[in-house]
Amino acid sequence: MKKSLPPLTWFRAFEAAARHLSFTAAGDEIGLTQSAVSQQVKALESRLRVSLFTRHARGLSLTDDGRKLLPQVGAALGTLAAATEVFDAGPTQNLLTIAASVSVAQWIIAPHLQDFTRTHPNVRVRFLSAIWPDEFNASRADVEIRFGSAKQVGKNAELLTPNRLVALKSPTLSGTLHDLPLIEAVGTSGGWKSWSEQIGGRFEPTLFADSFGMALHLAAHGNGVALVSELLIQNALQTGQLERAHPAAIPSNEGYYLSANDQNPAAVDFRAWLLNLLSKDAEA
Repeated sequence: MKKSLPPLTWFRAFEAAARHLSFTAAGDEIGLTQSAVSQQVKALESRLRVSLFTRHARGLSLTDDGRKLLPQVGAALGTLAAATEVFDAGPTQNLLTIAASVSVAQWIIAPHLQDFTRTHPNVRVRFLSAIWPDEFNASRADVEIRFGSAKQVGKNAELLTPNRLVALKSPTLSGTLHDLPLIEAVGTSGGWKSWSEQIGGRFEPTLFADSFGMALHLAAHGNGVALVSELLIQNALQTGQLERAHPAAIPSNEGYYLSANDQNPAAVDFRAWLLNLLSKDAEA
């Protein structure tokens, strides 16, 4: 049986880092943190069982294996980009395209979407879910809800609040933060290490997820305590799926940012609906 291919995001991180010979510059290009690019390249190296870069104090250099891989990866990414352009013709009449972080789509929008569709019966809604900022590049969406830093999400995007990190667990799970497994979302600059520094104590995660939404899902099934964005939690608290595992909250360096095409009435309406929903959640 053939082995499955490594994730496409690993190849994109490698290709960008190889062109720039810098994880930081690669992250700026594809919309990831330097740490996330480094982690994805390391994962690819581990999977291929070779070193693709030699790390220096002031940059990177390609190894022989990296030089062999780069032209093939570059050609493959170019082929994929050309192939998908044929199908992405952009929004059509009465179709509202929303490119949203999968965490926001699952934990905020989905529980309340009937309210929007009921008041806008003539609007058809298409969702494009994503995790990493670079996955939004080809979406051509009317509304975008991205996760990242202000620099990563670009201009004309507004930060959605509340935007702190809080600890949540299933009500069926007994114990304190010191006793229970800790769940961390990778690709963020804050986490349990920041929690330890600001709240005090020593907290080390043992479970890792690629998004806050997946971390919440793991926590809801009793796997441990998830440190996640406060923006996502209101419906989970109201329905009893999750509860606060600790009363504290710490600042987050990244957040969820909303941008909408102000020339599209449906996009303007969706933006207003979402902001109103979040405002009600904040008051609850």
